[in-house]
Amino acid sequence: MAVGISVRNVDFTYKTDEGESTSIKALDGISLEVETGSYCAVLGPNGSGKSTLAKVIDVLELPDSGTVVVLGHEARDDSTCYNIRQKCAYVFQNPDNQIVGTIVEEDVAFGPENLGVPLPELRQRVDEALKYVGLYELRGRQAASLSGGQKQKLAIAGALAMHPEVLILDESTAMLDPISRDEFLDLVEQLQKDKGITVITITHDMNEAARCEKIFVVEHGKVTMSGTPAQIFADPDKVIKAGLELPPDISLVNEMAKATGSKITRDDIKDKKSRIEAAVRFAKNAKEVPAMDLSGHREKGEKILEVKDLSFSYDDGKSFAIEHINLDVYEGEILAIVGKSGCGKTTLISHLNGIIRPQSGDVRVISDNEILTTKKKKDITRIRQKVGLVFQYPEYQLFEETVEKDIAYGLIKMNTPGVNREGRVKAAALLSGLPEELLTRSPFELSGGQKRRAALAGVLVMKPKILVLDEPAAGLDPVGRREMFDTILALRETGTTIVLVSHNMDEAARYADRIYCIKDGREAACGAPSELFENEGKAKSYGLSLPLLYKFSSKVKQTLAKDYPGIDVMPPYPDARNEAASIIRSVMKC
Repeated sequence: MAVGISVRNVDFTYKTDEGESTSIKALDGISLEVETGSYCAVLGPNGSGKSTLAKVIDVLELPDSGTVVVLGHEARDDSTCYNIRQKCAYVFQNPDNQIVGTIVEEDVAFGPENLGVPLPELRQRVDEALKYVGLYELRGRQAASLSGGQKQKLAIAGALAMHPEVLILDESTAMLDPISRDEFLDLVEQLQKDKGITVITITHDMNEAARCEKIFVVEHGKVTMSGTPAQIFADPDKVIKAGLELPPDISLVNEMAKATGSKITRDDIKDKKSRIEAAVRFAKNAKEVPAMDLSGHREKGEKILEVKDLSFSYDDGKSFAIEHINLDVYEGEILAIVGKSGCGKTTLISHLNGIIRPQSGDVRVISDNEILTTKKKKDITRIRQKVGLVFQYPEYQLFEETVEKDIAYGLIKMNTPGVNREGRVKAAALLSGLPEELLTRSPFELSGGQKRRAALAGVLVMKPKILVLDEPAAGLDPVGRREMFDTILALRETGTTIVLVSHNMDEAARYADRIYCIKDGREAACGAPSELFENEGKAKSYGLSLPLLYKFSSKVKQTLAKDYPGIDVMPPYPDARNEAASIIRSVMKC
């Protein structure tokens, strides 16, 4: 295939108001080539330059030096921008940054309408794009009334309606539930094959990257690795050193390879079939059983919060976002709330500290031998001291001149003395993993991960008994995700109860003591991860997708069962090392 995108020796520096000494060099002589009609992933840690690279390709930014050529057009100056942007569509990480229409279908029409696409073709493009992403039935809705996941689908629809030759996805599946994400990726792959669209996806999802034809790893503004997924992931040590991780299925194969005293090869992981065959072979040839770590989930404590027959409608009862929700939350547990985009998760958690007041039903906080209810206005302030909420997009919670002032805002409102206030701010920053040297910085200068930690610190400083987190690790690189969940586990050890909304089933299975599933605004299931994810049919009945590790492990066990009829096929452990040990132990017993 011909080269469609060429980036040669490109430098780019973000200038700040303070001068060159504080400027940030995002790209440092970066070079790469993308073939026309190919499907590529760009991986790398937060702040490595991935998004800047994408913006340079789409001429949202012009390079300081070097050359960028897109489909035969060189990005030299403003005069070349139109030719390139007419052929490229860019989907940002935060959909609110690119939704401009008041009504759903108006927003999708905005791009092609500005390109002069006439009727009835314009109508056809809008309808097709909305059907692709599953929003056609909501075409007359207010865009602002959509859930976070639905807004992301809307942004994707707006890009598809442009009929682009190059589609750039910047963490565009980060807020989608697993089923919607897989449907979207299937769609992207189909568009790429049928229409020859060149797709560049910037992602922290290693499983998404494994579906691509080629991967570029970017570190400190340079490409440090490139190749097929099998070439990249066949060197686990190098992947981990780059601040990344292995996809769940390859991680399991790698752990089982270690038990044989060998290493995985490209042939072991080149496709799904090869991975299953490699895992089976390693299970049969294992020389030892890896050590297992069975710490983690704990028994529930006393009830600390209860939701009673809660219903809420955004349109005066014509339809309900949530309906007849009943939920008990117990002291010291991690409770994950899951379900498809738009099912009512964010509406539910917005009731937990009175941001939304009940229209029907009640939310009660049980603490210090008293019961507080969000139905009583006089209880709301005290409830918010006990129940802290960190939103899906942390930047919406940051507004002060410095990070320190932002964290201290709640304490100031409570008239906390200055000496105590300073100590609590530093302690909250430390607990959230935010370096003390960032406290004097503007919160708007922070990276995405740092903003998330600053927002978390602003809630932790209030010492809530219950911490509610809406997609706490979305948009973070693998290292950032691990650090975030280490923070969550540490908070639980201090006695904090955690309620978290997540679309990542692997993380929900690994970290949550219980999972509460919502389907179409109603409770679908509630129980331990092993109960909800007992098998794929059961999970699908709840509107869920099995964790990726569970899916792969089940296929490995089914294959092994042909030679070992007595193999233990209990629900998998939610981490690769324990699951590898479990499979190998079962084979050895047979």
